[in-house]
Amino acid sequence: MAVASFCFHAELNVFLARSKRQILIPHYFGEKASIKDMIEAFGVPHTEVDCIQVNDDFVDFSYIVKDGDKINIYPISASVITPSVSVRPKPLSIIRFVLDIHLGKLATSLRLLGFDTLYRNDYNDEELAEISSSQLRILLTRDKGLLMRSLVTYGYYVRNTNPQEQIVEVLQRFDLFKLASPFQRCLRCNGLLKPVTKESVIDELPETVKSQNHEFHRCENCHQIYWQGTHYERLQQFINAVLEVSSEF
Repeated sequence: MAVASFCFHAELNVFLARSKRQILIPHYFGEKASIKDMIEAFGVPHTEVDCIQVNDDFVDFSYIVKDGDKINIYPISASVITPSVSVRPKPLSIIRFVLDIHLGKLATSLRLLGFDTLYRNDYNDEELAEISSSQLRILLTRDKGLLMRSLVTYGYYVRNTNPQEQIVEVLQRFDLFKLASPFQRCLRCNGLLKPVTKESVIDELPETVKSQNHEFHRCENCHQIYWQGTHYERLQQFINAVLEVSSEF
């Protein structure tokens, strides 16, 4: 039986069993297989990989592993090397997201900061992969199996479970702090908000709002009306806390 040695670097170890982290792992195999299939057999999604070094050469995902190969796999976060071949997909010109059912609060935070974010609690895995592929959206999930679907090119496994830490993590990973544009999207449906006159919406407003507020926005998609109510200060504090993190990096 053939054997190849695998070493996963930096944060890729989060996907491995503790006994296999930060060590050279012997992998025995009988049938030929691509290096992509072998990497994902360890539980590491292909979307998390930047480059693969086999012996002294860099290869792509189609490489067929051979007996005696010594393989190093580096994450997208690693910048310690400059590979001659990278499996990282080309950067997107427009950053857009689609999120799975477990990341509803993160979806709301991304929309609050102005990022185009699709989310529904009834998307199945096949739909999520298809949307990510056809619309060139980054799939955010805590299901690594979902990221291993062949359709998914742009994806990221969200490490944190706390929603406020999740939004900071995503902003850091995709370098989005400077691109944030708060209060531009509907928190319910992701539609863009458009300024409207008080007169045009006055019949739809509560009596207390009519007397206390003068600036309004309406979602172009679901027609929800927004104004600076008691929740606005709380949302602004959340935004400030998140964006202030950028000064630490």
